[in-house]
Amino acid sequence: MRSRRIAPLVAISAVATLVPALTPAVASAATPAPRRTVSADPLRLFTQQPPRWKRCAAETPANYQCATLKVPLDYTRPSGRTLDVAVSRIKATSPQKRRGVLLLNPGGPGGPGLDMPLYMSSELPTAVKEQYDLIGFDPRGVGQSSPMSCGLNDDERNWQRPYKAATFDKDVRWARTVADKCRAKGGDVLPHLTTRNTARDMDVVRAVLGEKKISYLGYSYGTYLGAVYTQMFPKRSDRFVLDSAVDPQRIWRGMIQVWAEGAEPAFKHWSEWTAQRHTTYGLGDTPAKVGKTYWDLVVQADRKPIDFQGTLLTGDDIRAGRAMFFDVKGAAEAIAELKKAAAGTPDPAASKRSEAPRPVPPSFARAVPSDNFDAAFWAVACADTRSWPRDPEQYRRDAIRDKARYPLYGDFASNIMPCAFWKNGSEPATQVNNTVGALVLQNEWDSQTPLVSGQGLRRAMKGSRMVTVLGGQGHGIYGSKSCADKTATAYLTTGRLPAADVTCRATPAQAQNRLDLPLPTSPGLPVRQDRS
Repeated sequence: MRSRRIAPLVAISAVATLVPALTPAVASAATPAPRRTVSADPLRLFTQQPPRWKRCAAETPANYQCATLKVPLDYTRPSGRTLDVAVSRIKATSPQKRRGVLLLNPGGPGGPGLDMPLYMSSELPTAVKEQYDLIGFDPRGVGQSSPMSCGLNDDERNWQRPYKAATFDKDVRWARTVADKCRAKGGDVLPHLTTRNTARDMDVVRAVLGEKKISYLGYSYGTYLGAVYTQMFPKRSDRFVLDSAVDPQRIWRGMIQVWAEGAEPAFKHWSEWTAQRHTTYGLGDTPAKVGKTYWDLVVQADRKPIDFQGTLLTGDDIRAGRAMFFDVKGAAEAIAELKKAAAGTPDPAASKRSEAPRPVPPSFARAVPSDNFDAAFWAVACADTRSWPRDPEQYRRDAIRDKARYPLYGDFASNIMPCAFWKNGSEPATQVNNTVGALVLQNEWDSQTPLVSGQGLRRAMKGSRMVTVLGGQGHGIYGSKSCADKTATAYLTTGRLPAADVTCRATPAQAQNRLDLPLPTSPGLPVRQDRS
């Protein structure tokens, strides 16, 4: 499968050896703050600032240009403190056919998108690149856009914490520590690192570029960001493609909990597929036997950690890899290798397998804190909504309940999070409920935004249409030669949505593609990742 990068809503640590992990790339340039003068329009200083485009980095193509804009920290006080927003572009390849701009977002929250025009230019169809300037940007607090840090160490960045009565008090201390450290470092900025303000920043970008409307391609968290923009700026929303969608009714605790809900049917699907291939994998010739093989390994690893390719895995570490079951072939291979390791007969070739070489990101100007992705994720996830419970005991009760409901991942998803101790964001969550036209793309087997999540966004955006890829697996569709690509390209190039929702079926090759989802080492919905 061709390369893809998608930034995750959770973290997996020890089990990362079962599925490769990737890291996002970043980028930037700089421009002076706009001069402050008295104006009837308080945002005029920002919307009319001239972008100073320059080559993004010495090693990048000359047509890949970057600039840095200024935006208000607090849009209710535009004369106050400002933030940087780093923007990039590759111009439309046909000036005669140019329609406008296509803003791009890879996911997150916390995923940098400044390099998206660079790698999407090799993935998008020619007809799309002829009509649109490709516009990337790092959202506020991310990458080159006034990057945030909480000063978190490696242990504090690991939030994959299964519920146990004996460790719950420690988990509460961890959650409080992360919130306190972010508050100490982020100060007055934290309440304003929200999706609503990022949508406002997008509208400043629109105005600076001289466009009446924007078109948009957003993946994962980027679908929620796009939906919020259509809610806040419906008359400035042109053609929006929302790929692998977040349900706006579930932000953000519910989007973590839906992973547990979605993992159970994925596990059932995997066990059925694997049982039909018992001669290949040796995990059992019925779904029940395959499931028993898996759970026996979990029990064994809880008694004594299994040495898997040099990493000691506990049963909780194995359960934390629930995303693997959305890639039936990859999961069958991984569990077969784990079974051999548990029996003391590991496959020597398995430990020598390595992931594809990672691309070297362009050398942009600003160094990014090592915990930037984590800090930005928690900032948005905690400040976007006021629905996080404040009582730690509520998390305890929910984790106990959901482990019984969803044995694979329920207690991970419902355990205590830093948002329990976060101060409220600057405004309540956005209620997405509009008739703006948009196209929602959704795989049937998506580990990060399960099918029910995409259906939730479709319900909220009543003017949208949805393409469901039956048998499709993986997080992120458009640009992967999916059966949904034709519909998305037609919409971007003609503006015509399907008359009704569309269902297409993945080809056998597409259905068996190895899941290109990185096991996250940081929280967030995966970000599209280039492996070429």
